[in-house]
Amino acid sequence: KGDVKCIAAKVLLKETASTTSFFLFPFSIRSVMQKYLEERGELTFDKIFHQKIGFLLFKDYCMNEIDEAVPQLKFYEEIKEYEKLDSEEERLSRSRQIYDTYIMKELLSCSHPFSKQAVDHVQTHLSKKQVPASLFQPYIEEICDSLRGKIFHKFMESDKFTRFCQWKNVELNIHLTMNDFSVHRIIGRGGFGEVYGCRKADTGKMYAMKCLDKKRIKMKQGETLALNERIMLSLVSTGVSIIIPFYFSWFSVQCKYSPFLQPG
Repeated sequence: KGDVKCIAAKVLLKETASTTSFFLFPFSIRSVMQKYLEERGELTFDKIFHQKIGFLLFKDYCMNEIDEAVPQLKFYEEIKEYEKLDSEEERLSRSRQIYDTYIMKELLSCSHPFSKQAVDHVQTHLSKKQVPASLFQPYIEEICDSLRGKIFHKFMESDKFTRFCQWKNVELNIHLTMNDFSVHRIIGRGGFGEVYGCRKADTGKMYAMKCLDKKRIKMKQGETLALNERIMLSLVSTGVSIIIPFYFSWFSVQCKYSPFLQPG
């Protein structure tokens, strides 16, 4: 159908055996992706640490694969949660908790590994009850400085970094098009379009593809309903899911993919 355009797809990956089989040659992928990312300046501590998957794998490595404790990671996470707070009252309460737990406790035991400048910065603001989102920024910088050296280099040699490369490989290979699916019969109809059964060419996995006709949507003033449905589908999570947005146009039809379940 010439006017079929795609707007989103959802591909489900299962952790364990199926995910392992998806990455056939992990060390080949690692070497290729490492070279690719190096050429683009994506293998620095800051680039990896400040993206969600990179941080989670780095944290997993620190918590489970090295002998030395890395308590500053928990401190870092607490600061990041503090920075998300909108209410000044909440920030004041949370900042005092963080100060008591991670700063004052270590100061009293003479084991605080951070600079006097960072301590003074926080103490000065708290004494004036000033709690901006950037209150603990000096600590963020010092935590990152403490992690970007030997620990990060060991992470780059670990299986967790191989896993990171695998995920980056997935990200670079999710540019799906209609040519990646073979469309079969109509399995349902709705007010805005039809639902087709379709099969992904490389995996053979069945999906339900919902095609919405923009003309019908505009005629029935259903734009909000259609977009809300798209948002809800993107929030559905079964096991480990990857929501893959890919936009060719929003002129005539939008297609949504979800796993096809046989009746019964």
